[in-house]
Amino acid sequence: MSASRRDVLKMMSFALGAAAVGGPGLIANARAAASGFVSKRPSLAKRKFTSKAVEQVIARTKAKIADPELAWLFENCYPNTLDTTVQLDTLRGKPDTFVVTGDIDAMWLRDSSAQVWPYVPLAKDDADLRRLFRGLIRRQAVCISIDPYANAFLPDPTAKTNLDWAQHDVTDMRPGVAERKWEIDSLCYPVRLAAAYWKATGDREPFDDDWRAAMRLVVKTFREQQRKDGPGPYRFQRQSLVPTESLFLGGYGSPAKPVGLIHSMFRPSDDACLYPLFIPANLFAVHVLRELGAMTQGLFNDTAFAAQCTALADEVQQAAEKYGVMRDEQGREFWAYEVDGYGNQLFMDDANAPGLLSLAYLGCCPLDDARYRHTRELAWSRRNPYFFAGKAAEGIGGPHEGLRMIWPMSIMMRAFTSTDDAQTRQCLHWLKTTHAGSGFMHEAFDQDDPAHFTRAWFAWANTLFGELIVGLADHRPALLRG
Repeated sequence: MSASRRDVLKMMSFALGAAAVGGPGLIANARAAASGFVSKRPSLAKRKFTSKAVEQVIARTKAKIADPELAWLFENCYPNTLDTTVQLDTLRGKPDTFVVTGDIDAMWLRDSSAQVWPYVPLAKDDADLRRLFRGLIRRQAVCISIDPYANAFLPDPTAKTNLDWAQHDVTDMRPGVAERKWEIDSLCYPVRLAAAYWKATGDREPFDDDWRAAMRLVVKTFREQQRKDGPGPYRFQRQSLVPTESLFLGGYGSPAKPVGLIHSMFRPSDDACLYPLFIPANLFAVHVLRELGAMTQGLFNDTAFAAQCTALADEVQQAAEKYGVMRDEQGREFWAYEVDGYGNQLFMDDANAPGLLSLAYLGCCPLDDARYRHTRELAWSRRNPYFFAGKAAEGIGGPHEGLRMIWPMSIMMRAFTSTDDAQTRQCLHWLKTTHAGSGFMHEAFDQDDPAHFTRAWFAWANTLFGELIVGLADHRPALLRG
């Protein structure tokens, strides 16, 4: 029986350690050295990618951080995606960028988009970054064209999966696919990235006919997974002792009523949904469909396709409002996590994004939206079975790593969506005191013992932390001066 991703990552975490994220030849920084914190970035010669704009942001932001340990964490984490995970090449005669997650030599559509997200605002004035984004947008279009139902892909689009846990999956496994778990957000994130890049730079170069074809496939797949005319073509089963690694009912997942919402078989944690109408991802799809419609109208004056995007967004939004809203004892509304359209609703939250906590961060609703604020409050409480509070920190985890395991990503999302200075400072304190001396963010850590953690090299968490600090330095600098 093949090992699950979860088991493999647990075995890898401590073995990889600092060697994976920092490597030999660590450079010294005079200020950090004086404080006892030496940079854990790879030496300049061993970095996968460098950007003058990113280095300028590091220098400018560090100068605003009074706490030397927080400054050290920022310097290690913010460029980690560029330092360690980016592979530049050409594919089919065009620039290509492949971005691994860290400790797995495969590219998740979700992770790769999120990993480079903090650098989007810098691309307009940095030609090297524009080259990176052009290559990644093209690669993601290639991946979607190979299989819009897959979540992770291989560097070689003609190769068979080399992931131990995916080699015997019962599904339509195609060359180039590393793992084939259908998750709505796998198609949302590339749209989010493309729209943001175009807005930031005005660069039309990566948006060719191949990209347009991939975007039509995104909309087609969303339509198929509304399941109005049957379950559609996707099915998936895996031999595993972990129930959330597979789907029942012949691999089509739990039944749900076709009410206009998009079915998602897996969550962004790569765990199977309990009810397949996953509300955070549906709201994310609404947001990116509107972005895609506006983008294709602006780039190509494609009124017909823009109308398709808007119509689907409207339909999903209306269905979410009808079936995805719950009410507490006082009648206040909040979002469900998953529903089935028959009246069954699940409230919980998972640290991965999209989740309920991250809705405002992803642009799915305004930060001050009353329903979101109440949902956020409940997600960070005992009402959520995956909210944990221990000696080390408070935060949200999920089934992927089990009970008591807090994901730093959830603490970051709480800080991103907080308008309370004391609350944000508390989040910064937890993040600073739970890295277990590594100088990097992890996937998860024990609520009472941060030395017990998973994934020593998890680039998404690192760059998300960097994005948080840059945002605070630019908009709430007093929080970093204290």
